[in-house]
Amino acid sequence: MRAQPIGTHAGLVPPGTFAAEQYQNLRLKVERLQETRGVRVVAITSPATNDGKTLTSINLAAALARGPASRVLLIDADMRRPAVVSQLGLGDDGRPGLAAALGDGAGGLREIARAVDGVHGLDVVPAGAPPHDVHELLRSARFEELLRDARDTYDFVVLDTPPLVPVCDAAVVSRFVDGLLVVVAAHETTRKQLGEALSLLDEAKTLGLVFNGDTPARTRKYDAYYRN
Repeated sequence: MRAQPIGTHAGLVPPGTFAAEQYQNLRLKVERLQETRGVRVVAITSPATNDGKTLTSINLAAALARGPASRVLLIDADMRRPAVVSQLGLGDDGRPGLAAALGDGAGGLREIARAVDGVHGLDVVPAGAPPHDVHELLRSARFEELLRDARDTYDFVVLDTPPLVPVCDAAVVSRFVDGLLVVVAAHETTRKQLGEALSLLDEAKTLGLVFNGDTPARTRKYDAYYRN
């Protein structure tokens, strides 16, 4: 399958920055999980909104795609408040997205996956028009079939899913993925929010926490030293 290229990569952090190095570290951990536990399909979620889950999804997928001969699919599974397309600066080409593919079978993976121009090996599935029956779509056999096709086609699949506390979509998706990463906003996400979010997930499926926005002073010092 070869997706058609679209758009630019405005949502990717600049290479050589501290943030870019952290996403490379996250990529390394996911690659190790693939080797040791067969983890290839990973959902990204967070306790609440604005924790940075979509930014993490985009940059983890791009980092994984930089591997030798790696093919990576990024799925915007947040059909309530989709943000992958806007954060990547991708335009709407009128083709069906995930919602349509799950709702009425309007296109399989070949029809809805789109290559990200300028990022070799990375394809994206936009969320599409928000439906009213998100729970049922994510519980459907069609969603499971689409993920199975993605697993057969790509080396890694990354899903951007809604936050856990407001809605249970990510918990539903967890049944079909190999594991979840929970993005926590440093100095913002409360212990209560994190505890409530983790209680909604199967402990065996929780791969770990990603702290977003935490840059200690010592790290900034060494970051500046190496970049200079």
